[in-house]
Amino acid sequence: MNHYPLSPQLAAFVERTLSHNGPDGSLNGLRDSYRRMCRDFTPARPAGLVVQDLQLAGVALRLYQPEQPAPESGWPWLLYLHGGGWVLGGLDSHDFICTHLAGELNLLVIAVDYRLAPEHPFPAAFDDCLAVWRALEQGALPLPLDARRRAVMGDSAGGNLAAALCLALRDAGQALPAAQVLVYPGLGGAANLPSRSHCADAPLLSSSDLDCFQALYLPGPDQRSAYARPLLAKDFSGLPAALIALAQFDPLRDDGECYHQQLLAAAVPSQLYPGLGLVHGCLRARGLAAEVDDLYGILQDYLRQALALP
Repeated sequence: MNHYPLSPQLAAFVERTLSHNGPDGSLNGLRDSYRRMCRDFTPARPAGLVVQDLQLAGVALRLYQPEQPAPESGWPWLLYLHGGGWVLGGLDSHDFICTHLAGELNLLVIAVDYRLAPEHPFPAAFDDCLAVWRALEQGALPLPLDARRRAVMGDSAGGNLAAALCLALRDAGQALPAAQVLVYPGLGGAANLPSRSHCADAPLLSSSDLDCFQALYLPGPDQRSAYARPLLAKDFSGLPAALIALAQFDPLRDDGECYHQQLLAAAVPSQLYPGLGLVHGCLRARGLAAEVDDLYGILQDYLRQALALP
């Protein structure tokens, strides 16, 4: 990590994360290591939230609902799509951020347990996320939802799915989220983007890791679909406003930058957070590194504004 000048606090987070890696490099071994790491960085849930697991459109979900009456217009809500290279993770892996956002912003957060590759390659995860969004829009959840104050958010592979969801809704002429919030997203950028080589061996996600995950998610002829790789879209107009948060030391950094530029060129409001000093996967370091706490402040402020939260 010598040529990635991390703060001592973030460097300690990276070491703690890597300490959970085991000798078993099989898919099951990787998933076990990831689960152990996630548990280590998942704090106890605070009081004041009702957390419920259920199914919608055949997909498992977890609801994070503030323990109070819904607003008159219904709950403002956020669909959260977890990262993990489309291969790792689930409802427990990102409990830490869903709990935080629901509690701090006083909104309903809905986490999606989409199907994972390689058992279920593209378009399974994308189909699951789209089916859940449409079911929510059709009133399938037994809670009052605000029809205007809703957004989609995802990190890494979840950022890919969030961007793809917005493209699919736009293409179908359906109502769009008020905003898309993408945190160090993988958007199917070209292999020769500068960040792929500049950050080839970056902490917590290398370019070879990225290639492996993408090969598991996109093994077939669908690799040219914009719903698999949103940067391949021919048209970026009419998409929801965006906040794109990057990590400086991340082979995916230029994916987010390219998407930001495409949105701006199509007259879509887009904000870019450069994430100086950050690494891929750093969302788990809230409370451990000041630069990650700064990222959370940016995410919260943007969601408050986009969803007109008090």
